[in-house]
Amino acid sequence: MCLGLEPDSVKKDAVGKRELIRLTLVSGVVVLVDQITKKLIMVHLALYESIEVIDNFFNITHVLNPGGAFGFFATQSQLVRNLVFLVLSSCVALFVCWFYSQVAKTHVFLSWGLALIFGGAIGNLIDRFRYGHVVDFLDFYVGTAHWPAFNVADSAISIGMVILVYHVIFKKMPEM
Repeated sequence: MCLGLEPDSVKKDAVGKRELIRLTLVSGVVVLVDQITKKLIMVHLALYESIEVIDNFFNITHVLNPGGAFGFFATQSQLVRNLVFLVLSSCVALFVCWFYSQVAKTHVFLSWGLALIFGGAIGNLIDRFRYGHVVDFLDFYVGTAHWPAFNVADSAISIGMVILVYHVIFKKMPEM
């Protein structure tokens, strides 16, 4: 099973109800907010239309990302992109799900980070299945130097990765 839901008599460290609720709520909120914000962007802004929020620093800009982070694989054919990103995203989601099942009871902060990564991966995976690309809209820049546009799912993944890296750097990883 995805989260190691064998009876407690079979596996004493199995994920319990509290951990499942945490995963469902955290990742569910990420997916919900991500999909709502993307839908609002698609309905209210034409592609490449921009709303200046903070002069010379932050815009809401409707862009499509056919590739991965920083446009990785963006120039490949849609078939290659879909295959690579759908398989890769699915594998990452499954790995995070498994890892969550191993740490959720003993490493709560880490499990929050994994739930954020899981929710972000699912949010972007939904876009890839529905549209063949990811909708991005958060556009930060200074002068002409732009950070690649991103979305709520990307933000959740980044925050989750910071939590994971914190655990690795400070040797707070669980014994496996």
